[in-house]
Amino acid sequence: MQKVVVTGGAGFIGSNLAELLLKQNYDVVVIDNLSYGSIDNIKPLIEHGNFHFVQSDIRQKDVLERVFQKAQCIIHLAAYKIPRHGNWLETLMVNNDGTKAVLECACRFGIKTVLASTSDVYGKNNKLPFTENDNLVMGSPIVRRWAYAASKVFDEQLAMAYHDERELPVVILRFFGSYGPHNHRSWWGGPQAIFIEQALKGEPLAIHGDGKQTRSFCYVSDTIEGIRLTMESDKAIGQIINIGSAKEIDILSLAQIIVKMTESKSKIQFMPYKDLGKHYEDVRRRIPDLTKAKRLFGYKPKVPLEEGLKRTIEWHKGFYD
Repeated sequence: MQKVVVTGGAGFIGSNLAELLLKQNYDVVVIDNLSYGSIDNIKPLIEHGNFHFVQSDIRQKDVLERVFQKAQCIIHLAAYKIPRHGNWLETLMVNNDGTKAVLECACRFGIKTVLASTSDVYGKNNKLPFTENDNLVMGSPIVRRWAYAASKVFDEQLAMAYHDERELPVVILRFFGSYGPHNHRSWWGGPQAIFIEQALKGEPLAIHGDGKQTRSFCYVSDTIEGIRLTMESDKAIGQIINIGSAKEIDILSLAQIIVKMTESKSKIQFMPYKDLGKHYEDVRRRIPDLTKAKRLFGYKPKVPLEEGLKRTIEWHKGFYD
C-alpha cells in the first residue's frame, strides 16, 4: 500500500483529498497544526485504519523527517492565505519556511512532492486565459494582499530549483477558485462561502466594488481529482499546471444565483473599495487555460457551478439545523 503525506490535511482541500485517497486504498498521513484546519473536517476519517493524524507545524523538521519516511508522495497544501486583516509577516514566514522544510526533507528521501500554488500568482496580468508560462504581475509591495501571491511565487521558484539542481521530482499546481464542503465559512473560503453564509442568515450580501469582476469556480471534487491525477502521472513531474474550471462568472451574478438557490430575502450591498481598508486592491478577471492539464493527464472538471453550489449550500445549512 502506497503512503501519501498531506500537509494542511485538516483544511478544506486537504480533508477532501484525504477522504478520496483512503477510498483509493492509499495509506494517508495528515500533518496540520489546526491554525486554519479543523479536527471536525477529519473526524469521520480518524477511525479508518489507514489514516494517521499528526498535529504539528510544518516547520518542525524532526517531525517531517519521521513522517516522510517510506512515503511515495507528499502533497504540500499547508499555507497561510491572503493577510487581509493582519498576519502579513506570518504569511511570508510560514509559507516560505514551511515549503523550504518540506522540500529539504522530501529531497533527503527522494519523494515526489506536489506543491499547491494559487491563481493569485498571475496577479494583475490582463492576458487571458492564463497559461502556465504567462508573466506573473505583482502589485505594489506596500499592499499586503500580495504577500500570499509573493510567497507562492517564491515557493514555486524554490521547488523548481530543487527539481533542477537536486533532481527532486516536483509538481506545482495553481488552483483556481476551489469551493465545496469543508471550505472556510469566512472570507478565507472565497466569495461563495461568504455569500452563502450571509444569505442563510438573511444578511445583505456584501459585494466589493461594482460586482463586475469575474472569477472561475471549481468544485472541490474536481480540484482533488486533479491532485490525484498529478500524483499518479510521471508526465507531470517538473511541470507547473493550472487546476480549476474555465467557466467565467461575475461576482454580482454569483451573489444573485446564491440568493435564489437559498430562497433568501437578502439584498445585495455594494461596498466601495475605499471602505475596505488602506491600499486595498482587487483583480478584475481570473480565468485559467486548462490545455496543459488535459494534455498531460486528461484533466477535465465535471461538476457544473449550480450543482456544486447546491451541494455546498446543503453543507452550510448543516450548521443552522
